[in-house]
Amino acid sequence: MKEFVVYTVLRIVLFLASFGVVVGLMALFLGGRYNLFWAVVLAFLISGIASYFILDRQREAFARRVEERASRAAAAFEERKAREDRDDHEDPR
Repeated sequence: MKEFVVYTVLRIVLFLASFGVVVGLMALFLGGRYNLFWAVVLAFLISGIASYFILDRQREAFARRVEERASRAAAAFEERKAREDRDDHEDPR
């Protein structure tokens, strides 16, 4: 869960930083005016591309954690299934 929170918070921070830069550049080049819709779209695209490279380590840690949990859940499921099969074979009704 910690990895998810860290990755999500960093993605939000990266988006807000991208948004600030985009709004600043738009205001600078457009004489103090900017279009909020395009600023959000550009910030989203920039932060998405940047996060692919910048947040690689956090994304990998999150993926490992998810894989570990999935493996444990699958192993527990297989154990319950095997136990149920043993119980079915021992009780010939």
